[in-house]
Amino acid sequence: MRQVVLDTETTGLSWERGNRVVEIGCIELLERRPTGRHFHRYLNPDREMEAGAQEVTGLTREFLSDKPRFPQVVDEFLEFIRGAELIIHNAEFDVGFLDNELSLAGPHYGRIREHSGVLDTLPLARERYPGQRNSLDALCKRLGVDNAHRKLHGALLDAELLAEVYLSMTAGQGDLGLSMAAAQAKAQREATPTIALQSGTPASRRVLRADAGELAAHAARLEQIRKKAGGRLLWPTEDIAPGG
Repeated sequence: MRQVVLDTETTGLSWERGNRVVEIGCIELLERRPTGRHFHRYLNPDREMEAGAQEVTGLTREFLSDKPRFPQVVDEFLEFIRGAELIIHNAEFDVGFLDNELSLAGPHYGRIREHSGVLDTLPLARERYPGQRNSLDALCKRLGVDNAHRKLHGALLDAELLAEVYLSMTAGQGDLGLSMAAAQAKAQREATPTIALQSGTPASRRVLRADAGELAAHAARLEQIRKKAGGRLLWPTEDIAPGG
């Protein structure tokens, strides 16, 4: 499965009030392993940063003034996430902003969920850790993910941290039963005798043999059947005698 861990930074908390996306960070996972591929862009929002957003991100309008606008990167962005499952913490926030950016870029771009699936790690964390704080920082601390270098919010950095949190939080899901079954199958294979096939055959065939107790029980059952049948059986009992 291909997954993309995604985070955004914005000029403020509400796209309905005209706030815009100023940074997108994405980390690619393939079969739950980082591939080394990422997508990262700063964006010119054509407006001022709100004070709170500027404080937590450290981004200013001056820094963003020479960066591309969202329509200039939208095709590249959609190509990166297309067909993947997006892993997002508090997905409603990021998806709402990205859907707004797509609509401003043109109605033909549709919405995020038309390009990718979305997995929100916030309700996942709330289900696993009910009654506890489940911010990204709190999850990093709880799961032992080093976030000491996170002095400011940054989309790529937060995506990297979320990738570690997600993988730690979901470790073992879906594979524990398979691992146990594989271990049991291996133990059974090692305990089962094998005989070689004729020369020239590339494989071996397992032969399952009844032990003495099973043979004795079977012989006793046949004796009961023989007595009920008036002493006659359609097959000989000596072929299945214990140790035979």
